[in-house]
Amino acid sequence: MKKVMKYMMVLLAVGFMGLSVHASATPEVMTAAAAATEVAADADIDLGESLMNFVEQSGFSGIIADWRVLVMLVISCVLLYLAIVKQFEPLLLLPIAFGMLLTNLPGAGLYHTELFEGGHVHWMDENTGLGFDRVGGLIDFLYLGVKLGIYPCLIFVGVGAMTDFGPLIANPKSLLLGAAAQFGIFATFLGASAMGFTPAEAGSIGIIGGADGPTAIYLTSKLAPQLLGPIAVAAYSYMALVPVIQPPIMKALTTKAERQIAMKQLRTVSKTEKIIFPIAMTMIISLLLPSAAPLIGCLMLGNLMKECGVVERLSKTVQNELMNIVTIFLGISVGATATAANFLNWQTIGIMVLGVTAFCMGTGAGVILAKVMNMFSKEKINPLIGSAGVSAVPMAARVSQKVGQQENPSNFLLMHAMGPNVSGVIGSAVAAGILLAFLG
Repeated sequence: MKKVMKYMMVLLAVGFMGLSVHASATPEVMTAAAAATEVAADADIDLGESLMNFVEQSGFSGIIADWRVLVMLVISCVLLYLAIVKQFEPLLLLPIAFGMLLTNLPGAGLYHTELFEGGHVHWMDENTGLGFDRVGGLIDFLYLGVKLGIYPCLIFVGVGAMTDFGPLIANPKSLLLGAAAQFGIFATFLGASAMGFTPAEAGSIGIIGGADGPTAIYLTSKLAPQLLGPIAVAAYSYMALVPVIQPPIMKALTTKAERQIAMKQLRTVSKTEKIIFPIAMTMIISLLLPSAAPLIGCLMLGNLMKECGVVERLSKTVQNELMNIVTIFLGISVGATATAANFLNWQTIGIMVLGVTAFCMGTGAGVILAKVMNMFSKEKINPLIGSAGVSAVPMAARVSQKVGQQENPSNFLLMHAMGPNVSGVIGSAVAAGILLAFLG
């Protein structure tokens, strides 16, 4: 603006001198007029350079320089469409998509990949010895909650406070179905390793099969943070597509007669049992597998708040305010890691393919184990509830209910399916702990 004003002042001066020259064309006046004209030319050059700098610093030049940026912006808009219009996991898919949009806007400077190279945070300038001078964006700070494993654990507190473990306590056999659904995680780990991924990367890819977004983010942030963007998008995309992916697998692995099996109503679980369960599970799992303690401990803490009945205000806070705030921070931070350089490559395509393979294998393993259990049990289990062993709570349980009612309208499988469903949450956290213990 100052240069534009300067340019205008020079033009006025030139005009005034022109009038003077016309009135009295002395040599001195002619010399002054020539000098003013030269200054005007210099000012014109400065203005041109300013305009060029403005164009070069705009985001449009960044899009022209790298076509991948435009592709990422289109992908983020597609994800926003799925979240808003199709309502596919909107609570997390929307902030993830918008975080992807922000990080790929050229020149916005909200997230800097180089600050987290190799999974470590680089904050110290080697020349000055000063810290924090390289942290230039909002998301750089928000991402620390992901990098340090804070957000997934806080999410698990909220999940625990919203989960009823009553169906699992009433039917302990459903714990086996939740465990069987984790088969896809370890099978995909072996497949990813065979495809050339490092063991840490293969473990992070395999965890997608658990259909548990926070667990996938937690494990990936520890083992392969460079893959966080594609793995998070894959995990939440497949969670949203549970009603599309699971039914064909469930029907292919079961007969019509099996899908029509009616199950008896579950027994009533006492309040004492519901209070003891989270305490006992925390102690047992944490002693056997300490690396799973952060996730399991937070999950059970939230559930204990809900069931004990003496901290209702805290329970409501973690279910609502805390859960909502952390979800926003987590989604934006994870989306910001999906930069064009990290996302648009053959590796990402491989992750997407392996992720859906893991999810399908987990679904199928739960159904098959239920069929095997029926061979040795007098009280038959409807195999459809085995598909709910993936930890997409409560969507997977609702899919079991829907498919079951299509075959037998009087059959109500929802509460029976909730047993494997909540055990799947525990199972995926345990699987993550195992992978972290061996690969971390």
